[in-house]
Amino acid sequence: MSDIRGGDLTDRWAPPAWRPYIRLVRLDRPIGTWLLLFPGWWAIAMAAPEAHWPDWRLMALFGIGAIVMRGAGCTLNDILDRDFDARVARTATRPIPSGAVSVRQALWFLAAQLVIGAAILFSMSGTAILLGIGVLALIATYPLMKRITYWPQFFLGLNFNWGALLGWAAVTDGLAWPAAFLYAGGIAWTLGYDTIYAHQDKEDDALIGVKSSALALGARTRPFLYLFYGLALVLWVAAGGTAGLGLPYYVGLALAAAQLMWQAAAVDTDDPGDCLAKFKSNRWAAWALLIGIVLSKWA
Repeated sequence: MSDIRGGDLTDRWAPPAWRPYIRLVRLDRPIGTWLLLFPGWWAIAMAAPEAHWPDWRLMALFGIGAIVMRGAGCTLNDILDRDFDARVARTATRPIPSGAVSVRQALWFLAAQLVIGAAILFSMSGTAILLGIGVLALIATYPLMKRITYWPQFFLGLNFNWGALLGWAAVTDGLAWPAAFLYAGGIAWTLGYDTIYAHQDKEDDALIGVKSSALALGARTRPFLYLFYGLALVLWVAAGGTAGLGLPYYVGLALAAAQLMWQAAAVDTDDPGDCLAKFKSNRWAAWALLIGIVLSKWA
């Protein structure tokens, strides 16, 4: 089952020369961008003063940055994983393993994305700039983790939730406990949703020697999903408490909790289509949490 769907908006509207690059950065599959973006938006909203909306300029910059840096991460990942991807049914039709984009073209494209990301980063506070530079080591090493550990999902969590620290620093030019709890909770959240995602490829991964938490946990996945999501919720309670948020935050968190527990209870880890659907559904939990944070500033 390929993760690229023919006949979609990309095929219908994008110029032919653009299509491989759109697919390379996953613009046709935006859920990864959303999951990268939300921790930053949570932190920007949580760091806002009482009776204030989140800084719209920062929200917009983080939105653009998430698109660009998720694209850069996907490009780097596909360059390094091109031989593995060619041997996995879901990824064999991606632009690099299929030959639609050469490695040389992908490297130039990666450089362009990093330039745009740097321009966005250097428009922020000094602490945010230092954090943005610091995360580059995590971004560069994450694609290699599936070769050496059964827990690359943990390292994805370190990367994908860095926006919680960056967003707080962009607003306050510093760090505080709410940002740390948001970040740690996001890592646990990622362990849950990316374990579900990894179950799509577990058979191919086992054959070619790629490691994942799905292979490590196997039939024990469901209780660990409860554990990961439960830990995320506890840490997010701590984030709200240390930030002094009110009732609307906890209502939003309760809705997010219901969505996450539903995933853990209902997912069929032997059905790749269901795993993908449950993975994508995390955006609803993320929206519930964001809305709760924003409303709590006005409660």
